[in-house]
Amino acid sequence: MFDIAVFGSLFLTLFVIMDPPGITPIFLGLTSGRPVKVQRRMAWQAALVAFGVITLFGLCGKQILDYLHVSMPALMVAGGLLLLLVALDLLTGKSDEPTQTKEVNVALVPLGMPLLAGPGAIVSVILAVQRADGVGGQVAVWAAIAAMHLVLWLTMRYSLLIVRLIKEGGVVLVTRLSGMLLSAIAVQQIANGVTQFIQNG
Repeated sequence: MFDIAVFGSLFLTLFVIMDPPGITPIFLGLTSGRPVKVQRRMAWQAALVAFGVITLFGLCGKQILDYLHVSMPALMVAGGLLLLLVALDLLTGKSDEPTQTKEVNVALVPLGMPLLAGPGAIVSVILAVQRADGVGGQVAVWAAIAAMHLVLWLTMRYSLLIVRLIKEGGVVLVTRLSGMLLSAIAVQQIANGVTQFIQNG
């Protein structure tokens, strides 16, 4: 039987961690200056990359981290530092430069990983897969993961309508705002990683 409680629990957990409403300004900030067709492609690419990473860690995440001798706090700090670099680019306006706009696919990094498929989401999925009982529990876990990524894609896909309303000046404002939000998320992630290092040590 399909375990609705497991589905609901994991879906809500991933919704809070991945934060589809909160990703909207960051997605708009990172993809500004690109044609609408490219932005739409980046929306599904980011969701697909995140789904791929989450699936990989859901299937064999514990083994991968153990093999590499990487702890979860280390993964959190590394992800936080990467996000901080991107946030600084957004705040200083470097992401508006044409060379970077054309050459860097932000759908892969930092959107797909580590922004969507970050340490928090990875840990939640690893634990959910390990705790799920029977076929019904496992189906519920993977259904929740798939549903969450569908929501993420829809959120990013239709956030492009916002661009048409706020125009060029609004996009610049959203870019700076997303940089500030992203820097706060990055610092919090680094702080959480360091705290866990201290507690585990």
